[in-house]
Amino acid sequence: MRKPLPMTAGEMRERGWDQLDVLIVTGDAYVDHPSFGAAIIGRVLESKGHRVGIVAQPDWKNPESFAVMGKPRLFVGVTSGNMDSMVNHYTSNNRLRSDDAYTPDGVPGKRPDRAVLKYTNCLQRVMKGVPVVLGGIEASLRRITHYDFWSDRLKKSILLDTKASILVYGMGERQVVEIARRLDSGETLEGIPGTATAIHRGKYQPEEGDVTLPSHEDLNSNPVEMLELSKLLEANQNPWCGARLIQHADSRIVIVEPPAEPLSPEEMDAVYELPYTRLPHSSYRGEIPALTMIKDSITVVRGCGGGCSFCAIGLHQGKFITSRSKGSVLREAGKISSSSAFRGTISDLGGPTANLYGLGCDDPEQMKKCRRPSCLYPEICSHFRTDHSSYIDLLTKTGEVPAVKNVFISSGIRHDVALRDPNFMARLTSKNISGHLRIAPEHTHDRILALMRKPTREVWERFAAEFKKNAERSGRKQYIVPYIIAAFPGSTIGDMQAARSFLETQGAIPRQVQIFLPTPMTVATAMYFCGRSYPDGEPLRIPRKPSDKQQQKDMILYGIKGVKNYDRNDAVNRNVNRRKGFSGKPSRHQ
Repeated sequence: MRKPLPMTAGEMRERGWDQLDVLIVTGDAYVDHPSFGAAIIGRVLESKGHRVGIVAQPDWKNPESFAVMGKPRLFVGVTSGNMDSMVNHYTSNNRLRSDDAYTPDGVPGKRPDRAVLKYTNCLQRVMKGVPVVLGGIEASLRRITHYDFWSDRLKKSILLDTKASILVYGMGERQVVEIARRLDSGETLEGIPGTATAIHRGKYQPEEGDVTLPSHEDLNSNPVEMLELSKLLEANQNPWCGARLIQHADSRIVIVEPPAEPLSPEEMDAVYELPYTRLPHSSYRGEIPALTMIKDSITVVRGCGGGCSFCAIGLHQGKFITSRSKGSVLREAGKISSSSAFRGTISDLGGPTANLYGLGCDDPEQMKKCRRPSCLYPEICSHFRTDHSSYIDLLTKTGEVPAVKNVFISSGIRHDVALRDPNFMARLTSKNISGHLRIAPEHTHDRILALMRKPTREVWERFAAEFKKNAERSGRKQYIVPYIIAAFPGSTIGDMQAARSFLETQGAIPRQVQIFLPTPMTVATAMYFCGRSYPDGEPLRIPRKPSDKQQQKDMILYGIKGVKNYDRNDAVNRNVNRRKGFSGKPSRHQ
């Protein structure tokens, strides 16, 4: 019988262990499922022969709660969990959320704000001398100087604030295995792809090809330098041609190694076929909402070539696509369908973008020297495959697994890529959506779409027309559910009113609208911080007041009647101001 990784000293003794090799501390409840990062990293290390334990949602007010299984022999890995703790806690208007999907019964408050920092501080008090390895999305997006929306200021690399031994950015499997190997053999941790380390200035040894980023002090004195920082970061995201990045902050230097290579399909298969129980730890009594949502879904693809300016996926998972083999996916579908709790529906075959399965660059040589931030913007790259036949076949074969009645796509698709394949467009409306297709045009104004690096409105119109035509042919009632972002940098209430009018003509008013949230290190966050557009540096009107953001959201959801104090001349005023070279009240960052 499969067992979860131990969470207590008693569970360690049951395995005959007197000490762990690696302890993982996470802000999520421990669910031994391949959709939870701590479980993946723990199982990968276990597969290499290491003794691994997990402390989930420890009491940061009581540092001794971190030491329930003693000091590990090699290192402690620290993650906030599947979500950034600040995004988990606060809305786009900086209001406290009322629940936490990664906690039993959705109870909030089981992890602290800035969890990686607070967990590391606790560990350094009770486990002096034990190396601390930072990882997960929260650490990954704070590896260099970044704008922190919640405090409205720039913060240094989290490595400097925590004084941890090393930071892992990206998905992390390659890095943690190498870190464990080096610590086990007494080697240093410098030079591991996909990691960052910090040293004092006097110890820095320049290497040929190093790229120096704007320093923390330069960024504070000249906020527009955040655009240059974003440019250099994006240009060096390719594992095969990216440079080592150097950033000065006070008397220290952060060294960011080039990204780790993405897993091969065979390596990805191996990761997802490790012996997960697919269940929460037995100590939990309440339902964990995040698990309920994804328990019958299957991750089939990693990475996203979209390069959307507001999205952190490219900065974390990378832009290069890796797809699992059909055999591996079908074996996982068989495990899910054999469960007594299975009700006949695989809820998703997806990942960051479901229909990029089996796609990606068709020229390995070009891929290894590509520095484009996006494979899909401003146009789909000529080397990017758009034939969905592999994905269509995967959907078909999964639907033939015993006990599987339905296979749905619920993680969203790239509509510009889908349009390139008429067979896939026909497939969408005939079998694999449950009445509603989620897509993310994000806006309808080409000026804002360009700032977002999203397809133009004309592409959206063509997709909607093709979708409607195929739905009518299939004889099924199918609808598009668009995701829209309000209060994006450069967006005005007039833009949102125009978007509302367009969506009404399409019969596609969204049920939910997301207010733009400036997450660390994205290009859109750099624009928000400095009040300038990327890449030309022109001034932008930035919605900053919560009331302005809410008005933009309400305009999409309810129209003019639902928005108080709407200025019908807003769009005209904006155009006049642009002709005069003025784009709104300057922010305090300009």
